[in-house]
Amino acid sequence: MARVAVVAGDGIGPEVVGAATAVLEAAAELHGVALTLHPWDLGADRYLRDGVAITGEERERLIGDYDAALFGALGDPRVPDNAHTRDILLGLRFGADLYINFRPCKLLVPALSPLRDPDPATDIVFFRENTEGLYAGLGGSFKVGTPDEVATEESLNTWKGVERIVRAAFEYAAGNSRGRVTLVDKANVLAREGALWRRVFAEIGSGFPGIAQDSMYVDAMAMDLVRRPQRYEVVVTSNLFGDILSDLAAQVTGGLGLAPSGNIHPGSWALFEPVHGSAPDIAGKGIANPLAAVGCAALILGYLGEDAAAAEIDECIVASIRVGVTTPDLGGAATTREVGEWMVDRLRNGRE
Repeated sequence: MARVAVVAGDGIGPEVVGAATAVLEAAAELHGVALTLHPWDLGADRYLRDGVAITGEERERLIGDYDAALFGALGDPRVPDNAHTRDILLGLRFGADLYINFRPCKLLVPALSPLRDPDPATDIVFFRENTEGLYAGLGGSFKVGTPDEVATEESLNTWKGVERIVRAAFEYAAGNSRGRVTLVDKANVLAREGALWRRVFAEIGSGFPGIAQDSMYVDAMAMDLVRRPQRYEVVVTSNLFGDILSDLAAQVTGGLGLAPSGNIHPGSWALFEPVHGSAPDIAGKGIANPLAAVGCAALILGYLGEDAAAAEIDECIVASIRVGVTTPDLGGAATTREVGEWMVDRLRNGRE
């Protein structure tokens, strides 16, 4: 019996997670997947009420007692510095060593792309290193508040950290019939970390001779994702570059409302969340797009090895767009809940 913790979170989080969990349960039931969902009270309301974002004991239970977690959005204007978000998400990311940030960016329906002539074959998966780089929290400030103030941020790159994310990208490509892996860096300027990434990429890549391998500077990659996104299949890169480029690729393939993500330590634990944020300005209006959260439900099933159930959810997402059962941001008139209910009905009754 797989156990999944569910954290609805802030803003539109409860709305999109409500739709996603209903679809997840329906797909699991349809395919005979033994799955239980357990709600957790983590978010701004709890933080403002109790003054605690997440305790060490709760963190250990989430990681130790569950196979995975589904998160809604975190972020609330009542907590201006979003301290609770950092404590919860970063605490879990580093506590469970979730070194893979997995970002699929697939153009489901060409009309959703802002590009003039979108290629329907666009299907990119990003492997973003998730625990090092400029997000490692190294650096400091000196003479704060004076004209001589100095602020530094240091980029941490270890052989272990680079090797395991690069290997994960190649293994995914080999196991999913992907013909190209692209490394993105800025080795012409960030020479030391660039040299490390390129050495590791060449070494790991030598073990996968059937896969095309190339490297791109991050600025050139940003341009090329707009010019010819269909060229790329698997992209592996650092924490900062992956953060930026995966959002760009998400927009090219339909927008953040369709973008799921996974934070994964293979064989250990994983946390899945939609990329779009808490959107407090539309919370409670019933118009939040649940498809990214529903996409996370599919990723969870795939992570658990239930590929048929995951594919069933992916098909539901595409079908909802094609028949127009979507929220207003995608041109539809359905509410968040109605999109989820339509998918559940389709799963259970096999009709659109």
